[in-house]
Amino acid sequence: MTITSLDWAIIIGYAATMLFVGFYYSSKNKNSEDYLLGGRNMSPWKVGLSLFATMFSAVSYLSMPGEMIKYGPMIWSSLFALPFIYLVVAYYFIPYIMNLKITSAYELLETKLDIRSRIVAAIYFLIMRVVWMAVIIYMVSEKVIVPIMGWPAEKSLYVSIIMGVITVIYTSYGGLKSVVFSDVVQTTILFGGSIVAITLIVNNVGGFSNIIPKEWPGQWVEWEFLDTQARLSFLPVVLTTFGWYVCTAGSDQMAIQRYLATKNVRTARKMYLNSILSNAFVTILLAALGFALYAYFKMHPDLLLDRNAIIEEADLLFPRFIVVGLPSGFSGLVLAGLLAASMSSLSSGINSSAMSIINDFILRIGKKNIADETQVKLAKYISFSIGVVIVLLSLIVGNIKGNLLEITYKTINLLVAPLFVPFFMAMFVKWSKPTATLIGTLLSGVAAILISFSQELFGLTISFLWIIPGSFMVGVAFSLFLSLWEKSNFRF
Repeated sequence: MTITSLDWAIIIGYAATMLFVGFYYSSKNKNSEDYLLGGRNMSPWKVGLSLFATMFSAVSYLSMPGEMIKYGPMIWSSLFALPFIYLVVAYYFIPYIMNLKITSAYELLETKLDIRSRIVAAIYFLIMRVVWMAVIIYMVSEKVIVPIMGWPAEKSLYVSIIMGVITVIYTSYGGLKSVVFSDVVQTTILFGGSIVAITLIVNNVGGFSNIIPKEWPGQWVEWEFLDTQARLSFLPVVLTTFGWYVCTAGSDQMAIQRYLATKNVRTARKMYLNSILSNAFVTILLAALGFALYAYFKMHPDLLLDRNAIIEEADLLFPRFIVVGLPSGFSGLVLAGLLAASMSSLSSGINSSAMSIINDFILRIGKKNIADETQVKLAKYISFSIGVVIVLLSLIVGNIKGNLLEITYKTINLLVAPLFVPFFMAMFVKWSKPTATLIGTLLSGVAAILISFSQELFGLTISFLWIIPGSFMVGVAFSLFLSLWEKSNFRF
């Protein structure tokens, strides 16, 4: 029950392919627009898969099966939000943003509000994405690779460094074109690895019907339409899913960069539809994998390190199955899928962060005209620096309490709604005021922190699902109120 030489060959072959992709596309970039936006003429289906792979990290890949095992199918409630998300993003956000002909998402805020809103939003984005990338590296190295390999915990540092170096090399050399191409490859591996795992488990347990519990397990959450104190209930899941996707689609540089990489509004809509459908498919697929893993380890408790750990170690059952349940070669394929999910997110995060630093700080604040060739070189240096930062930050992420999904919301998703607040005001409220919106944006960030760490700060139990809707409502309410106040009675 160990990783074989064939598995190693598959993993090393995957890493070598990603490096080759970076070097290959480095010769295809003629200017900074090619490097950062793929020439604004990329295939919608490829960019759609890239957007999906970017947002669907290894954290999601691992957390969804564990969430199903531990809390049940309530997480499927998120699927009800997807049609509404597509309508809002495809028929309002995409036409609005594409018509502006911008390069950085945060140029919009300076045009509609002021430079302060642009800078604060760019800072929020960079903080959010750097922490997000650090969490991904931590989860994959310390919670997956090291336990699977049976290595001591201190080896996770070396795994983090190797992942960071490979990702930085192919990202910094090839730019967005290499990121998108590698994301397509990585999405294929991700889907393939999950399908292989489910198929093998179904055959092992004697048929598909045997992976569905005959009675409702005691640890699963009962269906509730609305319960503000429950960990999961239908309306908060739908609202949080809708809020996350809409906020991300309307304000995150990684998403907006994908719209701008397509030819026009029509192709951008096709791109986003492809991304949404991929999300729906993988949500169903990974939840089904959770069913399968639960059935497999109930039938084979002797394969667990601790026979009573099915529920307590739900997040780790998929990595455990990779070692004990997959034949030689397939373990390497699924491990490559985990690496693919993490590296696609890292590559896009690094590329988008470098783009934001150049456009929102160096070019805008420095007010310098920098030649295209120099911009590309600068982006490569910045990408390398970001890689160093996220590897170092990954070493302290493990201090945050909670299972994988909770850690995701308490770190990665903490600033999703606060980042969207100024975009909402700029796009929807014609009479919004810059200073009022800035104050609302900052207070939204404070609200997100208070909700996220309510247990530690106040001893209150507030579900992590309220972080996005709660902080968004606080930010918009203060922005609207202060804008009205400034408009009618007072001047800041």
